[in-house]
Amino acid sequence: MLRCLSRYWHPTLLSLIFTLLFFNSASYANEENEVSSHETAPLTLDTDVEVPDGLWRPVERESESDTEAAPTMALSPAPPLEPPPVKHLTLMLDWYLSPQHAALVIAKERDLYINQGLEVEIQSPADPSIAIKLLTAGEVDLALTRQPLLHLQAHNGAPIIRIATLIETSLTAVIVAGEEQAETENTLAGLHYGYTTGEGRDLSIPRLLPRSVQQTDDFAAPVNLHFDPIRAMREGQIDAVSDGFYHYLPQQLATEGINTHIIRFDELDIPRSDGLVVLANSDTLARRADTWSRFVLALEQASHWIVDNPDAAWELLISTHPVLDNDINAGAWEDILRRMALNPAALDSRRYAAFETFLQQTGITSDVLPVSRLAVDPHTL
Repeated sequence: MLRCLSRYWHPTLLSLIFTLLFFNSASYANEENEVSSHETAPLTLDTDVEVPDGLWRPVERESESDTEAAPTMALSPAPPLEPPPVKHLTLMLDWYLSPQHAALVIAKERDLYINQGLEVEIQSPADPSIAIKLLTAGEVDLALTRQPLLHLQAHNGAPIIRIATLIETSLTAVIVAGEEQAETENTLAGLHYGYTTGEGRDLSIPRLLPRSVQQTDDFAAPVNLHFDPIRAMREGQIDAVSDGFYHYLPQQLATEGINTHIIRFDELDIPRSDGLVVLANSDTLARRADTWSRFVLALEQASHWIVDNPDAAWELLISTHPVLDNDINAGAWEDILRRMALNPAALDSRRYAAFETFLQQTGITSDVLPVSRLAVDPHTL
């Protein structure tokens, strides 16, 4: 009987083992298929992604007492930016304010000085003769004059030097009472002259009054007009002004009923010269070179704006300085525009050297100063 049972038990056991192996294989295949389907399925924004715990370390939460809340706004406003320091300069005019000073005024009104870090105070002298004196004494930073006066003052030892030109041609001439006529040396020598500066006394009068005339008994010596030529001519003290501003004086005398005509300096063989220049103290030139360069750059910008906008420039002048609003200044404006220096820093060395030679040859000075002693281009310092 046992043999009979063993004969049937072995097949049964084998079939049971095969059955279990089959179900185990089928279960494993299903798991493989599920994993494969997850791996090959395309990812989308809605796909759930699980990160294994070993690849992600949870952040340890700190207690509220250990955590400082981040500020939601600036604790204090940022400090305002401080503007760069502004250098204050004082500039003394050669005489009362007039259209020939337009570049100086326009540069101030259009903030061109401020843009260069400068604040310029423009002053008018009570006496034109003190402008250079104040400059040499250090009472003002800059002063205006005419090129001939620069030469004469430099030969007298004044520490002054030209750093810019405002007007490139002479603004003065001999103003003679009466209608224009064919004048000769004799008629000119017979006039009684007055002068306001050394330009008239030392340059034009010697060309009008030969030494032989000055040695006669009836010779009337030229008169110092103390910057009041209108009164002297109105009262008949003089027949001519040897250094009058030809844009203004003839028109002013016409309002007094006095007709005049002019004799320009080049007709007297006086070399051409700059009509209006800006002076600095030569003793401090090197130390203040950067300041003068920035000042002259503002003048250049103002000059170009004036020439490009002459009507607007005139309106700005008379609106800020109503004293300039008169027929005489308005009539002179167009001619002054043509004489303005568009590059104020530019230096005509030949012109300054030629004037020095003229002064020596005529015996006014005993030596010749180098141009570097008289004028510079501040941009090259």
